[in-house]
Formats: sequence, structure tokens, C-alpha cells
Amino acid sequence: MNERTTLEIIAPTVEEALAQGLAQLGLTADRVSVEVLDAGTKGLFGLGKTQVRVKLTVIPEGGMPAATEEPAKRESEAKPRAAQPQGKPAPVQPAESQPAENPQDEIEHDVVLDKTESAISKLIHLMNLEAQISAHYNERDREGRRNIHVDIRGDDLSVLIGRHSETLNAFQYIASLVVGKEVGEWVQLSVDVEGYRNRREKQLVQMAMRMADQVAKNGKKQSLEPMPSGERRVIHIALRDHPDVKTESAGVEPHRKVTIVPKDG
Repeated sequence: MNERTTLEIIAPTVEEALAQGLAQLGLTADRVSVEVLDAGTKGLFGLGKTQVRVKLTVIPEGGMPAATEEPAKRESEAKPRAAQPQGKPAPVQPAESQPAENPQDEIEHDVVLDKTESAISKLIHLMNLEAQISAHYNERDREGRRNIHVDIRGDDLSVLIGRHSETLNAFQYIASLVVGKEVGEWVQLSVDVEGYRNRREKQLVQMAMRMADQVAKNGKKQSLEPMPSGERRVIHIALRDHPDVKTESAGVEPHRKVTIVPKDG
């Protein structure tokens, strides 16, 4: 299967987590299996309100094959952490029992993506935040490599972004280290919160073009405010083909900034 079929959610109760997950997936309860990964612990150092961490797995159309249904049931019953939420008729089934069109490729990718979702879900849980985490592979680059895009969605997650995405960048770096340790190799992650990075990139490009027009018109260079390296790169790329201006970086981190200067005659 080419689409992601699992989703991890953190919420105060299993019922709320299931409701949020079903709403995001656009499915009914009978189309997913539910696994309670954390039945209710408090935040870092035992502080904060109790939260649960739940994993939803989409059941393929037509249900599980008959040959795998009974073994999956026995396996799920053997795992004490897998619990069925009260009043919800969703069966508990492990993700690895789902059929794949290309078994070798799908199993390999699912392992990495599942570990990515699980590791980041734990980090979010320790921060005492409520969120839904999903991960997928981006398109391959020119060298054939693919990084993993992680989407975090929920209410009141601004604390995870910080000023100019400084907190988000730090979280992304830590998450990459944690996931890399889990899978035994370096994993390049791109972590976003509620589509923040896309919105910020559009704002930066618009600002860069506006400032470039001013520089081209009056012939005077202008310096932008200090930015993280990723945001400076957006400015450089946006203006690299501009006919009248060029960009330079100056200063020392974390105060390094982009300067837009007129091109020489």
C-alpha cells in the first residue's frame, strides 16, 4: 500500500484520541484497529495532566485475510499494552498483518515510519502536549535519497514553534537523533507543525521580493533581521535569479542575517 495507514494520537482519554483520529482519517470506528501505547502517564518528571497515547491502524477494504485474522487476534491478546477502548467496537490488530502490494519495500518503509511516529509521539508526550503525529516519505532528491516529513497537528502548539521556528528547529534536530538511534542509522527529518513551515516560507519569499524591488529602485543595500540558516536559505534561493540584486550573509550565529545588495553595473 502506498498511503500511510497508521496514526498516533495523544489525548486525555482513549475515547478522545479515537474520535480525533477518526475525524482526521475520515473513517468510522469499524475501519480502524486501536492499540493503546500508553494507558495514561503524566508528563516529564511526573508533572502535568494525565495523557494517553493511541495508535490507529486502517483496516484494508474487505478486512484482514482469513488466514491471518486468527493469528493476529492471538498476538494482540498476548500484548498487555494493547487495550480496547470502552464502547468502541474497533478490533485490535497489529500493523504488520496488513497486506502490501510490494512486501519487501513496504515492510522496510513501514518499520522506519512507524518508529519515527512512535519516537516523536513520545517526545510530544513528555512535553505534555496533545497532538496527532503522521509521517511519510518526501520525493527522492537528485541523489535518490528521501527524507521523512513529520506532520504534527493539534491545538495550542505554538510553544513547539517558538520565535522564527527556533524551538521547532531544535525539536527537529533532537527528533532526528532519537529516531536515528531507534532505527540504527541517521534519519533526515523535516518536522512541521500545522503547516507552519509552508506559511513561513511564503511570507519570507514575499518579503524578499518586496525588499529586492526597493533595493533595485533606490540602489541601496538592505539587511534583513537575523534568521536561522534554513530561513536564510529560502531568501537566497528566492533571489538567486533576480536580475538586479544579489544576496549575502553576514554576522555570527544566532545573529547572522541576509543582506540584499544591488548587482554591480
